[in-house]
Amino acid sequence: MSRLETLSATNPIDFSLSASSDKHPRFHESNLSWATNAIVNDILSTSPPLRVTATDSHGENIFPSLPPLHHGHSEVHLRNGIMNASRLAADHEPDAEKAFFVADLSQVYRQHQRWISALPEIQPFYAVKCNPDPYVIRLLASMGAGFDCASNNEISQVLDVGGIEPSSIIFANPCKAVSFIRNAAKMGVNKMTFDNSDELYKIARAHPRAQVVIRILTDDSKSLCAFGIKFGAPLVTVPGLLAKAKELNLDVIGVSFHVGSGCYDPTVYDDAIKRARAVFDMGKEAGYSFSLLDVGGGFEDGLFENAACVLKEAINRYFPERAREGIKIIAEPGRFYVSKAFKLAANIIARRAPLTGSEPAAPDTCAAAQAAATAADSESEEEKPAVMYYINDGVYGAFNCILFDHQVKHPYVLSMNGSFHVSSSEPQHMCSVWGPTCDSIDCVSPKTVLPVNLKVGDWLGFDNMGAYTVCAASQFNGFEVSKVIYTTGGAGGFEVRNTLAAFAAAGHGL
Repeated sequence: MSRLETLSATNPIDFSLSASSDKHPRFHESNLSWATNAIVNDILSTSPPLRVTATDSHGENIFPSLPPLHHGHSEVHLRNGIMNASRLAADHEPDAEKAFFVADLSQVYRQHQRWISALPEIQPFYAVKCNPDPYVIRLLASMGAGFDCASNNEISQVLDVGGIEPSSIIFANPCKAVSFIRNAAKMGVNKMTFDNSDELYKIARAHPRAQVVIRILTDDSKSLCAFGIKFGAPLVTVPGLLAKAKELNLDVIGVSFHVGSGCYDPTVYDDAIKRARAVFDMGKEAGYSFSLLDVGGGFEDGLFENAACVLKEAINRYFPERAREGIKIIAEPGRFYVSKAFKLAANIIARRAPLTGSEPAAPDTCAAAQAAATAADSESEEEKPAVMYYINDGVYGAFNCILFDHQVKHPYVLSMNGSFHVSSSEPQHMCSVWGPTCDSIDCVSPKTVLPVNLKVGDWLGFDNMGAYTVCAASQFNGFEVSKVIYTTGGAGGFEVRNTLAAFAAAGHGL
């Protein structure tokens, strides 16, 4: 295979909609969500017809304020990005080899189709904190999703898109600054959570017309990130809180809970729904008629259909009369939508390995793994990292998910010695991968199997980089946050482009 070879698209598609055609394309309910179908067909039924055309290698500018949107699978753009970096490096461009994301928006679309297929009764309110990407927000808004916001800035980012009603936002932070509550009132955001009496006093003072939702404590011990230590009212405190809300003339409209981010045991949803039912009954005793059930987040991609089954069975068991009672059900998924949609390419900027001809010696492992490394004396040579690779993104950047979200990331080779082909005979060994900063905690992978002959200038790839990565990245040591290349590849790409184009044609997101 030639060096830095460009691959053609796996399934080339002509995305042009003929302007000369007398019949405008229509989309069927079986392929699009009701929200997508409604907005796309509404725009396409006007004259002149909407036109979505493929341009050049620079992509389309559907939204002038955002980067272009490309065609093609993410793997193609990973390789194109590497080749572009090679050209810039040849021209001695500073930071030519900087790391970059590739986001495939069609993956977000496919996840939405999974959601409405498995949980048609539950409206997703996307957790903005997970990844406040402007394209993701626009796409989800165009498909009828709401938004879970936790701060003034998140609320502003969503509303500034245009076309998103304040009623499509829940201010799902139970402990807010008074100024935040006041600003939410000014922006028309009424739905907000609470779990303590002080919050009720603040809301009564700063936003007396708020529609408040009591967040209860549930079992979150089966999740990557538990929230119960910080948020959630124990059931024993609920009657008192509802009485206080009544005394303050606040409108309590429902119940919310969160089983923890990255829940790996979906059975906990059953107990959470049972607790929510109990609180609905407490609300009646306090003089309220609740109309909202927020089942929170925690949805893991690999367990989603299982979680959906548990949820539906529990809702049917504990809320059999929900239609008659007028109860609306929402959820706060985050990582479910974006985790698999983003990939990261990182350049090897340095390496440490034994000098040629010397005895192999394992370098120190990262600070996070030093406790385990104390047993290295009894460890076999095969288990010791033979080479330390340094890449240009780390735990102070996109890989903060390792520290904050308890993620384990293993790289794969994108290019080696200027080629995208890595021979199966290439010797591999246990290696370690480090970030670019001067902090010893900046370890991306303390132990991972990689070719030992990777060189400075080669590239590593990382999958599932969409959740809790770029949103918490910093510029520690002066390293910039990695940029994003957007594309639509594979199933759903056509629908994504037309949905976004329709959203833009309606004057939103520009």
